[in-house]
Amino acid sequence: MGCGQKIWCLLYFLFFVSNLQCYYTLADPQVPCYFNFGDSLSDNGNNNALLTLAKVNFRPYGIDFPKGPTGRFTNGRTIVDVIAERLGFKSYPPAFATARGQEILIGVNYASGAAGIRDESGEKLPCVRVLRLIIGRLLHLGGDRVTMNEQLRNYQISVRQIAGIQGDNDIATANYLSRCMFTVGIGSNDYINNYFMPSLYQTSRQYTPDQYAVVLIDQYSQQLTTLYEYGARKVAIFGLGAIGCTPGELAKFGASPGSACVDEINDAVQLFNDGLKLLVDDLNAKFSDARFTYINIFSIGSVNATTLGFTVTNKGCCGGRNVCLPITIPCRNRSEYVFWDQFHPSEDVNVFLAGRSYISETPSDAHPIDIHTLAQA
Repeated sequence: MGCGQKIWCLLYFLFFVSNLQCYYTLADPQVPCYFNFGDSLSDNGNNNALLTLAKVNFRPYGIDFPKGPTGRFTNGRTIVDVIAERLGFKSYPPAFATARGQEILIGVNYASGAAGIRDESGEKLPCVRVLRLIIGRLLHLGGDRVTMNEQLRNYQISVRQIAGIQGDNDIATANYLSRCMFTVGIGSNDYINNYFMPSLYQTSRQYTPDQYAVVLIDQYSQQLTTLYEYGARKVAIFGLGAIGCTPGELAKFGASPGSACVDEINDAVQLFNDGLKLLVDDLNAKFSDARFTYINIFSIGSVNATTLGFTVTNKGCCGGRNVCLPITIPCRNRSEYVFWDQFHPSEDVNVFLAGRSYISETPSDAHPIDIHTLAQA
């Protein structure tokens, strides 16, 4: 082989290696780990072993998920699953209930169906009473769930485990966690399974909607501060969606005059969301070494669904406006349904919501930055 040919081969090899390195660099996750806190909108199996009917580890749930029913409250991926994909993770952060060993280094999902900001939210599930009647009270199940406060305690356990893996090096652990992504999406059950359930809870008689929003934001502020104190520095907080448009609330209250939704519920939710956006500003001002951002799920989800190809907006693919049970046969045209069941979005909607959360398309989608920008911060 001549000298010129050798040089050409060497240059080709170097070019190949350079591109190979670039490929693997781009393929790496944008953050080293991803931690999530929330309710059934992002639960991936934490409720499976609990004594509760707020769990869905049975078909037809998971009908479009590669592993089948896992405890996700939808037909396929949750919004958190899709965001994990967008961040570059090759696998989803495991549920805290099943996370073992070094797999926690990619993050953990602490979300629990029926959980709320307030400890009592979701404790008294009306569907439990109905199903007890159906099966002759043979099942003595309640509304067990992992509240937000309990999720934070579970996270503290994970932090200690990560510190142990890091050789009990507090500085290394803090540095590691500071580069991780944290998402929090909770509060729906504080309305669905608390404030707007006056037969079981006192809160609607104790507080006006404005007062209740303030009470929730105050407690949420304390919880997010605890998250910061245990290492979180990149935190995206999901606002609440239009709960008053869910099939379950429409079946319970009926649509408001001239509206397709229960306006009283949506108005209350917007009071909470307004307070949450202000809370993000306060947290950013208070903790200068952290970045908090608000994801406006209500606004993102308020687009005209028909323009996105959805034709059914007021009932779930599984169960319509009733509970989705193991014996229920779901619709076949799932891509046309906004809702999978009474309360939870279909996978296609989750993909849409995650996309706009990750890269905002309008200034109202995220405040002050979207999740992609947060990951680079």
